[in-house]
Amino acid sequence: MTFPDPEIIHRLVASVFRYDSFAFGDPLKTYVARYEGELLLDSAVAYDRLAEALRPYDLVPLFRIERGRQVIILMRDVHRFVMPKITTNVILFVLTLFSVLFAGAMYTYTGPMPCDTWGSIKTLLLNLWTGWPFALTLLGILLAHEFGHYFAGRLNKTAVTLPYFIPFPISLLGTMGAFIQLRERPRNKRVLFDIGVAGPLAGLIVTLPLLYLGLRLSTTGMVENTVYVREPGACEICPTNAPPGGSYTCPGDNLLEGNSLLYLGMKYLAKGELLPAPPVYDRPAAIYWAEYLFTSHPIPVGGQDVMLHPVAMAAWAGLLVTFLNLIPAGQLDGGHILYALFGKRARLLLPFILGATVLMGFVWSGWWLWAGLIFLLGRAHAEPLDQITALDPRRKAVGALMLLVFLLVMTPVPFIVF
Repeated sequence: MTFPDPEIIHRLVASVFRYDSFAFGDPLKTYVARYEGELLLDSAVAYDRLAEALRPYDLVPLFRIERGRQVIILMRDVHRFVMPKITTNVILFVLTLFSVLFAGAMYTYTGPMPCDTWGSIKTLLLNLWTGWPFALTLLGILLAHEFGHYFAGRLNKTAVTLPYFIPFPISLLGTMGAFIQLRERPRNKRVLFDIGVAGPLAGLIVTLPLLYLGLRLSTTGMVENTVYVREPGACEICPTNAPPGGSYTCPGDNLLEGNSLLYLGMKYLAKGELLPAPPVYDRPAAIYWAEYLFTSHPIPVGGQDVMLHPVAMAAWAGLLVTFLNLIPAGQLDGGHILYALFGKRARLLLPFILGATVLMGFVWSGWWLWAGLIFLLGRAHAEPLDQITALDPRRKAVGALMLLVFLLVMTPVPFIVF
């Protein structure tokens, strides 16, 4: 590392900052220099200009507010990023493609199925192509979401990786989603906000028309336990005492997807009624829907609901992914947006977010796992280099819109088994 003469440092800083005090630190342990004073230019312009001037000397500036005063801290630029090869991204995407196709085949394949597990898996693999409507829809939504982040990062000249997809074979969706990595700290809160908000917005733009299409392709029918007939030589779905030719049901064999205000609205737009509707409203409709939205009870067996087409199922999953990513904690999209809006004060909300997830766990136990993850990882935020530059009114308005989106896609009970 080449350290410039102190006068050079002073002159570079003075070109954007009127300082009245400074101190040199230990460049190997803390900071190179620290200045207190007042910016002469718009903070975003000043940061870009100073960062570019210091680049040849391997120094990076930090803009801070301390005790009500503007501060510039010069640090050694030791975080040299190297963009990884895309081999891992490609391999993970191909594995996820097959995994999601398999999940789609589980929904769409209707032919004969062997009784043993490996025989069933082999049959679905041989009919993998039947899962393409589900796979194309879900992967299209995830790609839109992640490339929203990616292109926002590139437009803001911030190093980000291509998406890493996470395959999750033989599961409800076939994937645990995808993520990108920030390979350097964002310059300021505006950049952090743009990267954080671009994914959910891009994902929603793709999800909503696909969800409407999928719901239009779906039929409406009665919510009921699946009835099987015990036939000689046929597979028994679960242990039963039914006589040959008799019918039986299997507890826990049926699944209902969770609901959000936006999802209920889309079903109303596509089908002209709020679904799933109970057989009989035994209480005022507003009370019923408030209770059902937050608890998914009572299960409307005997009532009407949409029998989801694979496109609709995948698009519903896209809404769920949007909701989970918008949880305002840590490195989630919602955490980036929250930090960009409120800075370090965002950490004050962490106990309330944890409390809410713990309480929601009494309705759906999966939230307790999320509470643990948020407790362990929710404190870490992608802190920008420049913390003086604030969001402009347009971004603040988009931030308010994302709060509304979060409330509309909030799914207190992602799914229920009965």
